[in-house]
Amino acid sequence: MLKAAARAALAKKAYDLVALDLRGLDAVCDGFLLCSASSDVQVKAVAENIEEALREQGLRPWHVEGLKGRRWVLLDYVGVVIHVFHEKTREYYLLDRLWGDARSVDLGLEGTD
Repeated sequence: MLKAAARAALAKKAYDLVALDLRGLDAVCDGFLLCSASSDVQVKAVAENIEEALREQGLRPWHVEGLKGRRWVLLDYVGVVIHVFHEKTREYYLLDRLWGDARSVDLGLEGTD
């Protein structure tokens, strides 16, 4: 799921992709995918493309938050939560640091960390 979401994000020119394994930590899900976009319009396009790509695999989000605001879209698939940030919003909230104890997951895709 993380790899498919990352591919869909990259297809819409998202950048600074980070996948985190939260298993073993006191977390509400198993993993996060974080990515950035440079504009509100791009944030929405990335989030919608991820949702569409996962829907084609029979996966539907349990909850989606932030599509109207387009600064931070959260796609909650229960086991995996995908965060699509406007670059300035990501800099402000620093989720990468907040979950600094989490192990990074190598997605094996160009454009990811």
